Amino acid sequence: MEFLKHLPKTAVALIRHYGRKLWVRVAAMGLFAFVALAMSQLIEPLVPQDMATTLPGSAADRLLNLIANAMLAVTTFSLTVMVSVYQSSSTQWTPRVHQLIMQDAVTQNTLAAFIGAYVYALVAIVLREIGIYVDDRALVLFWLTVLVLAFVVWSLIRWTLHLQTLGSLIDTTRQLETITQQQFQERLETPCLGACPWTGDLPEDAWSVPSSDSGYLQYLYPEALQEAAAEHDVTLYFPCSIGSFVFVNEPLVWVVGDPDDKDALIKDVQRLAVIGDVRTYDQDPRFGLLVMSEIGSKALSPGVNDPGTAIDVLNRSARILSLYQDETAGDAAPEHDRLHVPPLDPVDLIVDAFAGIARDGAGEVEVQQRLQRVMAGLMHHPDEGLSNAARDLGSEFLDRAKEAITWEPDRNRLIAKAAERIRD
Repeated sequence: MEFLKHLPKTAVALIRHYGRKLWVRVAAMGLFAFVALAMSQLIEPLVPQDMATTLPGSAADRLLNLIANAMLAVTTFSLTVMVSVYQSSSTQWTPRVHQLIMQDAVTQNTLAAFIGAYVYALVAIVLREIGIYVDDRALVLFWLTVLVLAFVVWSLIRWTLHLQTLGSLIDTTRQLETITQQQFQERLETPCLGACPWTGDLPEDAWSVPSSDSGYLQYLYPEALQEAAAEHDVTLYFPCSIGSFVFVNEPLVWVVGDPDDKDALIKDVQRLAVIGDVRTYDQDPRFGLLVMSEIGSKALSPGVNDPGTAIDVLNRSARILSLYQDETAGDAAPEHDRLHVPPLDPVDLIVDAFAGIARDGAGEVEVQQRLQRVMAGLMHHPDEGLSNAARDLGSEFLDRAKEAITWEPDRNRLIAKAAERIRD
């Protein structure tokens, strides 16, 4: 595993992964507080004596006490609000939205700022008490504390404005569309994660690397896997797509080749193919489409009865799928020629995005009309695979709706609108 530290893309992926965790941002802000106080000690001797003595230490003490007293209460309040938003969004929309809101950058940065300011004030008070900061040279400490206060005020204003939309339906679906679209674009810009598209049969001489645990395939580190395959002189075939559920001891990867150290290769592959208990949005645009579909289905439940939300979800999913490109169509050589990964299937994408709403909203004529309009739009997509999938599945959705809509005028209007688009 020594090659991991030499791979920039793997390092960037790890930084992005851990950078979205709240504890990492809190720890970084706390560390920054220590660094700022240490830098003030280095700057203080450089300040001229007559200027350094213009402010007494008591002036900084009042500000430090203000920060220490206020930040604990503000942080507790912010955590309470955050937990309430998490719980309400999971209940109202879908529990899968919870992890998206947990990674909200503004919320995490605000909490990190509050805790960092609290750590700064506590450490500075301790240093004052033990005599590190003396009374007659407190100019740098005072103005540094003023900057911390200004940063806290700015964070409070930003947090207050953000709370106006945090956890709301519009904000949640917009965030979900943004992250799904981002993952979709990243996947299409690097088809099959830079590996060779695997659409054929498995080579006869392949042997399997078993999964070390049961769970979802959350993430692959293709650059590191390529290096591992080259080091062991083998070729790797991944039968499961990102987001697939694999069971312990089930084939996780098929290997072609005879490595010198089979156990080392197995350990490398198992570490670089991350298995977890839940699906994540990284490298998995299908998961984002599925979560949006769940929001639309929840809106169609009898207790909510909100077809407008389902229609909004259909439009957002259609915008994402309009970006689709066939991952097997490019002529460029794959970046990782020792890896083989299944390409995205347009049928799976449409099923993830629309099948739930088509089922749960089968009797809602407004929803079905919008669904047929979306299918018609995707039928004109330049990619033949997506166009054909939209045509076939659009017909299935129409057949289901015709059976569910019992009032004949509604059924006739739906058929009339769909006839020229789906059954041409």
